[in-house]
Amino acid sequence: MLRDVLFILAAALLPAVGAAQQPRVGETYEITMVQETSQKDSDGGGGSSHDKDTLVEKVIAVRPDGVELEYDLPKAVTAEERASDWKFPARVFKPNNGALQLLNRDELEARVDRWLKDAKWPRTVCGHWIFTWNAFQIDCDPESVIKIVQAFDLRSADVRDGASYKEPEALTAGTLTTKSSGPKGAIFTAAMPIDPDAVHRANAESDVVVGEIMKKPVTLEAAVRERSKETVSGNIEVTLETDANGRVWRRTRVTRLETKKPDGGSESQTVTQTLERKRISGQ
Repeated sequence: MLRDVLFILAAALLPAVGAAQQPRVGETYEITMVQETSQKDSDGGGGSSHDKDTLVEKVIAVRPDGVELEYDLPKAVTAEERASDWKFPARVFKPNNGALQLLNRDELEARVDRWLKDAKWPRTVCGHWIFTWNAFQIDCDPESVIKIVQAFDLRSADVRDGASYKEPEALTAGTLTTKSSGPKGAIFTAAMPIDPDAVHRANAESDVVVGEIMKKPVTLEAAVRERSKETVSGNIEVTLETDANGRVWRRTRVTRLETKKPDGGSESQTVTQTLERKRISGQ
């Protein structure tokens, strides 16, 4: 009985998510994405990979209809690294309702022109894939920065007990459940079944890229048709951690896949992606 009363009191002290503290001009956050992938095949093969990317988010302006944000690479990047990525800094408007909007498209257009000129590439190479130390798409579209920013976005989730939550690769939405709560924040979890069609398409898109790099082109339609012969199952588990103001500061997403191939072989894969948002100035 006493434990139940204490739990209710602790929950009452937490601010409502909908009343989370509003952003302030000058607030700056470092957002880091770490992805660990492990894979095992039925023939004994397998492997693992580790990727880490970081963006810095700064609040430029707060408007009645939304907030203007600037995204940039960390200060620690080298001049060479910055020169190789024309997309940043990028300024976007995040409306209270609706999609992100790119604000400095003209600036990005000028940067991509310089980038192509420095690399001695004509515009005709845009959209194609090459292989250096890894697979690399020659991307010349300023609007593509929106997809990158969306991948680092922790502001949009409706985080509360019982809320619906869905990942793009999930077949159906899950329901957020409070795992723990206290005066410093709360932790919510949700589980969703994987969407086999989404996996088939993602793998098919990778097959198209490999075909282009290896000079053995394959159409997306043919690749999807071939991948659809595989039986895919699995689930996605998401954990969202909020601070005392109800804002998500960490999301951990674990995707587990089992794939059975037409030849009888199988493959298991686990992808753990952690996205963490840490304020570094403007406190």
